[in-house]
Amino acid sequence: FQELRAFAAAQAARIRSTAQAVAELGVVAALAEVAAAGRYTRPRLVESGEMRILGGRHPVIERLTEREASRFIPNDLSLDNDAAFIAVITGPNMGGKSTYLRQTALIAILAQMGSFVPAASANLPLVDRVFTRIGAADNLARGRSTFLVEMTEVAAILNTATPASLVLLDEVGRGTATFDGLSIAWAVVEHLSSETKSRTLFATHYHELTELADLLPGIKNV
Repeated sequence: FQELRAFAAAQAARIRSTAQAVAELGVVAALAEVAAAGRYTRPRLVESGEMRILGGRHPVIERLTEREASRFIPNDLSLDNDAAFIAVITGPNMGGKSTYLRQTALIAILAQMGSFVPAASANLPLVDRVFTRIGAADNLARGRSTFLVEMTEVAAILNTATPASLVLLDEVGRGTATFDGLSIAWAVVEHLSSETKSRTLFATHYHELTELADLLPGIKNV
Protein backbone atom coordinates (compact mmCIF):
# COMPACT_ATOMS: atom_id res chain seq x y z
CA PHE A 1 0.00 0.00 0.00
CA GLN A 2 2.84 2.38 0.83
CA GLU A 3 4.46 1.66 -2.55
CA LEU A 4 1.15 2.37 -4.29
CA ARG A 5 0.75 5.59 -2.31
CA ALA A 6 4.28 6.71 -3.17
CA PHE A 7 3.69 5.93 -6.86
CA ALA A 8 0.47 7.95 -6.89
CA ALA A 9 2.12 10.84 -5.06
CA ALA A 10 4.91 10.90 -7.63
CA GLN A 11 2.26 11.44 -10.34
CA ALA A 12 0.44 14.19 -8.39
CA ALA A 13 1.43 16.96 -10.80
CA ARG A 14 0.15 14.99 -13.82
CA ILE A 15 -3.07 14.08 -12.00
CA ARG A 16 -3.75 17.73 -11.06
CA SER A 17 -2.98 18.88 -14.59
CA THR A 18 -5.32 16.28 -16.09
CA ALA A 19 -8.06 17.09 -13.56
CA GLN A 20 -7.82 20.79 -14.44
CA ALA A 21 -8.04 20.05 -18.17
CA VAL A 22 -11.08 17.79 -17.67
CA ALA A 23 -12.73 20.47 -15.47
CA GLU A 24 -12.18 23.17 -18.11
CA LEU A 25 -13.52 20.88 -20.82
CA GLY A 26 -16.58 20.16 -18.69
CA VAL A 27 -17.33 23.85 -18.17
CA VAL A 28 -16.90 24.73 -21.85
CA ALA A 29 -18.98 21.76 -22.99
CA ALA A 30 -21.75 22.66 -20.55
CA LEU A 31 -21.81 26.28 -21.73
CA ALA A 32 -21.87 25.14 -25.35
CA GLU A 33 -24.77 22.77 -24.70
CA VAL A 34 -26.77 25.48 -22.92
CA ALA A 35 -26.03 27.98 -25.70
CA ALA A 36 -27.19 25.57 -28.40
CA ALA A 37 -30.33 24.50 -26.55
CA GLY A 38 -31.26 28.03 -25.49
CA ARG A 39 -30.55 29.79 -28.80
CA TYR A 40 -27.85 31.98 -27.21
CA THR A 41 -25.64 34.24 -29.31
CA ARG A 42 -22.02 35.27 -29.07
CA PRO A 43 -21.69 38.67 -27.35
CA ARG A 44 -19.36 41.37 -28.61
CA LEU A 45 -17.17 43.05 -25.99
CA VAL A 46 -16.64 46.72 -26.82
CA GLU A 47 -14.33 49.41 -25.43
CA SER A 48 -16.75 52.27 -26.04
CA GLY A 49 -18.69 51.60 -22.83
CA GLU A 50 -21.87 50.96 -24.79
CA MET A 51 -24.27 48.36 -23.41
CA ARG A 52 -26.73 47.39 -26.14
CA ILE A 53 -28.80 44.22 -25.84
CA LEU A 54 -31.36 43.33 -28.50
CA GLY A 55 -33.94 40.64 -27.83
CA GLY A 56 -32.59 39.95 -24.35
CA ARG A 57 -34.10 37.19 -22.23
CA HIS A 58 -33.87 35.98 -18.63
CA PRO A 59 -32.16 32.57 -18.91
CA VAL A 60 -34.06 31.00 -15.99
CA ILE A 61 -37.51 32.54 -16.32
CA GLU A 62 -37.75 31.82 -20.03
CA ARG A 63 -37.24 28.11 -19.28
CA LEU A 64 -39.93 28.18 -16.61
CA THR A 65 -42.44 29.87 -18.90
CA GLU A 66 -41.91 27.18 -21.54
CA ARG A 67 -43.94 24.85 -19.30
CA GLU A 68 -46.80 27.33 -19.01
CA ALA A 69 -49.26 28.87 -21.42
CA SER A 70 -47.39 32.17 -21.33
CA ARG A 71 -43.99 32.81 -22.84
CA PHE A 72 -41.12 35.15 -22.05
CA ILE A 73 -41.20 38.26 -24.24
CA PRO A 74 -37.68 39.41 -25.24
CA ASN A 75 -36.76 43.03 -24.60
CA ASP A 76 -34.02 45.52 -25.44
CA LEU A 77 -31.58 47.63 -23.45
CA SER A 78 -29.41 50.52 -24.57
CA LEU A 79 -26.97 52.43 -22.33
CA ASP A 80 -23.85 54.43 -23.11
CA ASN A 81 -21.23 56.51 -21.33
CA ASP A 82 -22.65 59.96 -22.09
CA ALA A 83 -26.23 60.59 -23.18
CA ALA A 84 -27.90 57.70 -21.36
CA PHE A 85 -26.01 55.74 -18.73
CA ILE A 86 -28.91 55.72 -16.22
CA ALA A 87 -32.28 54.18 -17.06
CA VAL A 88 -35.17 55.06 -14.74
CA ILE A 89 -37.60 52.17 -15.07
CA THR A 90 -41.24 52.68 -14.09
CA GLY A 91 -44.27 50.44 -14.44
CA PRO A 92 -46.90 48.53 -12.47
CA ASN A 93 -46.34 45.73 -10.01
CA MET A 94 -45.59 42.43 -11.78
CA GLY A 95 -44.73 44.44 -14.90
CA GLY A 96 -41.26 42.92 -15.19
CA LYS A 97 -39.03 45.66 -13.73
CA SER A 98 -37.07 43.39 -11.38
CA THR A 99 -36.77 40.72 -14.06
CA TYR A 100 -35.31 43.33 -16.43
CA LEU A 101 -32.68 44.24 -13.83
CA ARG A 102 -31.65 40.68 -13.06
CA GLN A 103 -31.65 39.71 -16.71
CA THR A 104 -29.19 42.49 -17.53
CA ALA A 105 -26.83 41.41 -14.75
CA LEU A 106 -26.96 37.76 -15.81
CA ILE A 107 -26.21 38.62 -19.44
CA ALA A 108 -23.27 40.81 -18.40
CA ILE A 109 -21.84 38.11 -16.11
CA LEU A 110 -22.35 35.31 -18.65
CA ALA A 111 -20.58 37.32 -21.33
CA GLN A 112 -17.66 38.21 -19.09
CA MET A 113 -17.14 34.60 -17.98
CA GLY A 114 -16.87 33.53 -21.62
CA SER A 115 -20.39 32.24 -22.30
CA PHE A 116 -22.81 33.02 -25.10
CA VAL A 117 -25.82 35.02 -23.90
CA PRO A 118 -29.64 34.76 -24.13
CA ALA A 119 -30.18 37.57 -26.63
CA ALA A 120 -30.50 38.19 -30.34
CA SER A 121 -27.34 40.30 -30.13
CA ALA A 122 -25.33 42.02 -27.42
CA ASN A 123 -22.60 44.68 -27.37
CA LEU A 124 -21.22 44.79 -23.84
CA PRO A 125 -18.45 46.60 -21.97
CA LEU A 126 -16.25 44.97 -19.37
CA VAL A 127 -17.55 45.76 -15.88
CA ASP A 128 -15.45 45.83 -12.73
CA ARG A 129 -18.34 44.88 -10.44
CA VAL A 130 -22.09 44.35 -10.39
CA PHE A 131 -23.77 46.17 -7.49
CA THR A 132 -27.36 45.38 -6.49
CA ARG A 133 -29.91 46.75 -4.03
CA ILE A 134 -32.87 44.46 -4.55
CA GLY A 135 -35.53 43.12 -2.20
CA ALA A 136 -36.30 43.84 1.43
CA ALA A 137 -34.40 42.37 4.38
CA ASP A 138 -33.68 43.25 7.99
CA ASN A 139 -31.35 42.19 10.79
CA LEU A 140 -33.33 43.06 13.91
CA ALA A 141 -31.05 41.03 16.17
CA ARG A 142 -28.33 43.58 15.40
CA GLY A 143 -30.64 46.57 15.49
CA ARG A 144 -30.86 46.96 11.72
CA SER A 145 -34.35 47.66 10.37
CA THR A 146 -35.35 47.09 6.76
CA PHE A 147 -34.79 50.79 6.08
CA LEU A 148 -31.35 50.82 7.75
CA VAL A 149 -30.21 47.77 5.77
CA GLU A 150 -31.40 49.41 2.56
CA MET A 151 -29.67 52.71 3.28
CA THR A 152 -26.44 50.98 4.35
CA GLU A 153 -26.34 49.02 1.10
CA VAL A 154 -27.14 52.10 -1.00
CA ALA A 155 -24.39 54.07 0.76
CA ALA A 156 -21.90 51.27 0.12
CA ILE A 157 -22.78 51.32 -3.58
CA LEU A 158 -22.50 55.10 -3.90
CA ASN A 159 -19.12 55.08 -2.15
CA THR A 160 -17.67 52.09 -4.04
CA ALA A 161 -19.08 51.97 -7.57
CA THR A 162 -17.04 53.37 -10.45
CA PRO A 163 -17.91 54.44 -14.02
CA ALA A 164 -17.00 50.87 -15.04
CA SER A 165 -19.56 49.31 -12.68
CA LEU A 166 -23.06 48.01 -13.38
CA VAL A 167 -25.51 49.19 -10.70
CA LEU A 168 -28.99 47.73 -10.21
CA LEU A 169 -31.30 49.55 -7.79
CA ASP A 170 -34.85 48.33 -7.16
CA GLU A 171 -37.37 50.43 -5.23
CA VAL A 172 -34.90 52.58 -3.29
CA GLY A 173 -36.75 54.51 -0.55
CA ARG A 174 -39.56 52.01 -0.04
CA GLY A 175 -38.77 51.52 3.68
CA THR A 176 -39.88 54.95 4.89
CA ALA A 177 -42.55 57.62 4.42
CA THR A 178 -43.57 58.41 0.87
CA PHE A 179 -41.97 61.85 0.50
CA ASP A 180 -38.90 60.82 2.50
CA GLY A 181 -38.45 57.84 0.19
CA LEU A 182 -38.97 59.97 -2.90
CA SER A 183 -36.38 62.48 -1.68
CA ILE A 184 -33.86 59.68 -1.04
CA ALA A 185 -34.47 58.09 -4.44
CA TRP A 186 -34.16 61.48 -6.16
CA ALA A 187 -30.89 62.24 -4.37
CA VAL A 188 -29.45 58.82 -5.23
CA VAL A 189 -30.17 59.30 -8.94
CA GLU A 190 -28.67 62.81 -8.80
CA HIS A 191 -25.48 61.44 -7.23
CA LEU A 192 -25.23 58.65 -9.80
CA SER A 193 -25.65 61.19 -12.58
CA SER A 194 -23.18 63.78 -11.34
CA GLU A 195 -20.60 61.79 -9.36
CA THR A 196 -20.62 58.01 -9.80
CA LYS A 197 -21.57 57.85 -13.50
CA SER A 198 -22.03 54.07 -13.41
CA ARG A 199 -24.24 52.35 -15.93
CA THR A 200 -27.38 52.07 -13.81
CA LEU A 201 -30.83 50.52 -13.96
CA PHE A 202 -33.08 52.23 -11.41
CA ALA A 203 -36.52 50.64 -11.00
CA THR A 204 -39.05 52.67 -9.04
CA HIS A 205 -42.73 53.33 -8.34
CA TYR A 206 -41.95 57.00 -7.79
CA HIS A 207 -43.14 58.30 -11.14
CA GLU A 208 -41.95 61.78 -10.14
CA LEU A 209 -38.42 60.55 -10.94
CA THR A 210 -39.25 60.56 -14.65
CA GLU A 211 -38.76 64.35 -14.50
CA LEU A 212 -35.03 63.80 -13.94
CA ALA A 213 -34.55 62.87 -17.59
CA ASP A 214 -35.31 66.52 -18.45
CA LEU A 215 -33.24 67.97 -15.61
CA LEU A 216 -29.99 66.01 -15.46
CA PRO A 217 -27.60 64.61 -18.07
CA GLY A 218 -27.20 60.90 -18.73
CA ILE A 219 -30.73 59.87 -17.65
CA LYS A 220 -33.47 58.32 -19.76
CA ASN A 221 -36.87 56.83 -18.97
CA VAL A 222 -37.86 53.25 -19.75
